Amino acid sequence: MNSLLSRSLRLFSWLAWGAVATPAWADIKLAKVFSDHMVLQRGVPVRVWGWGEAGESVSVTLDGQTRSAMTNSVGRWRVTFDKLGLSDDSLNLTARGKNTVTVSDILVGEVWLCSGQSNMAMTVSRSRDFESEKKSADHPRLRMFTVRSGPATKPQDDCTGEWEVCGPETVGGFSATGYFFGRELLNTLEVPIGLINSSVGGTGIEAWTSLDVQEARPELVPMFKAWEDRANSYDPESAKARFEKQLAAWMDDAKKARADGRDAPRRPRAPVDPREDRNHPANLFNGKIAPLIPFALRGVLWYQGEHNARTVESAELYRHQLPLLIEDWRDRWNQGDIPFAWAQLPNYKKATVEPQVVSEWAVLRESMSRTLSVPQTGMAVTIDIGEANDIHPKNKQDIGKRLAAWALAKVYQQDVPASGPVYSSHKVEEARVVLKFDHIAGGLVVRGSDPLKGFAIAGEDKKWHWASAAIAGETVVVSHPSITKPLAVRYAWGDNPACNLFNAAGLPTAPFRTDDWPHPAAAPMR
Repeated sequence: MNSLLSRSLRLFSWLAWGAVATPAWADIKLAKVFSDHMVLQRGVPVRVWGWGEAGESVSVTLDGQTRSAMTNSVGRWRVTFDKLGLSDDSLNLTARGKNTVTVSDILVGEVWLCSGQSNMAMTVSRSRDFESEKKSADHPRLRMFTVRSGPATKPQDDCTGEWEVCGPETVGGFSATGYFFGRELLNTLEVPIGLINSSVGGTGIEAWTSLDVQEARPELVPMFKAWEDRANSYDPESAKARFEKQLAAWMDDAKKARADGRDAPRRPRAPVDPREDRNHPANLFNGKIAPLIPFALRGVLWYQGEHNARTVESAELYRHQLPLLIEDWRDRWNQGDIPFAWAQLPNYKKATVEPQVVSEWAVLRESMSRTLSVPQTGMAVTIDIGEANDIHPKNKQDIGKRLAAWALAKVYQQDVPASGPVYSSHKVEEARVVLKFDHIAGGLVVRGSDPLKGFAIAGEDKKWHWASAAIAGETVVVSHPSITKPLAVRYAWGDNPACNLFNAAGLPTAPFRTDDWPHPAAAPMR
């Protein structure tokens, strides 16, 4: 099937779905995100929507405002309220048609969407110091809505989930990154905080971006071709037989692990048609993001990338994919340049002993750094937080704090450092390279008692050597005794580099390189 015909059929399917996918509701219903204990965004128009019988008149009241609407041919209705002011007092939202629906205990403050893969999904109960965190988690003005529904092959109107008030009995199930971010905002701004957690472990960014915008990008054509090949070659019977073998082996391994007092290995996933796979392009957007649009937000937090750091090529492609996702979501929410911040991938895997030339994780970190050219974006550097043997670092407290520092500085205009040092320029002075940084926040410092480390330098042969490095005022000077004509410098370039350049505010320097040399491909994955 040629590309034009394929896209035409997809467009036809989309339009056909739009006419029939919304069920015929007998009663007035609100979208699930409008439920008890919710938080609404202050200072922007508030859009509320739901369903009823086609042609039904609906009256909706919120904080003294009343709006009316008529359901369309598929039963959907939507109203827009004027901007709401900050409110710690519980409000009610009431929708009346042939029946009446009331949502109670609504606060008005700041709302952030938290999305990504397993490190965003990771709960407070799995984070560092959970027992002590649990005891101090009495924050009734902090609430979280967790999207429970899964992937879908077409955009969905609604999702499953519920708002929960933060307390010792509920905080364990909150996204840890989201919670620690929200707690910082709550303590600093002293306003209600709403967090919407829509995340799934082991997923790629392409699953979270809508289909049409991805199909329009030529750099993503090979990705779609690979998925098409997978779908065409999928044999359910063969897949079932393989899964049954894997499951039997897993049961044996799990039994042995329990007998030895170890955690059981991860259970194999049941086979699914590739077109329905959670990682198929747009399937998580369809099931877990589309139902939230256009719920009013202040901003978005993103913690994802591990899945896309599988090869050098996929890590490089990410520099196109992350800006595309940001543009896609902003266009669909239609709230202008919604602030968007992400956690850069941390240090992980075997410690970097020699300067590492091939590192998928370093390349993906660079793709994230390049995305800072998109307006109203920020990044929390986590190169000092990771764990060599665990892709899920338990220290989500500092990740949340660093994301919050950016938001407080750039979104809420608080006088706090937004980030650690960021490389800005360099110059070669004979056999030395002098590096200059932005965001030094009181000065450059070395964390710990070790000498400054993490810098590699290359000369005309393009071979990398660990450099001698020293802070000189607002710069770092690097050199190597055997290199008389240095060409390039890299810092914290590797899977799990040793690096210790911070600013006086205690925030780490973002990994960087001064060269633009092509990345050699990694060895094939086994």
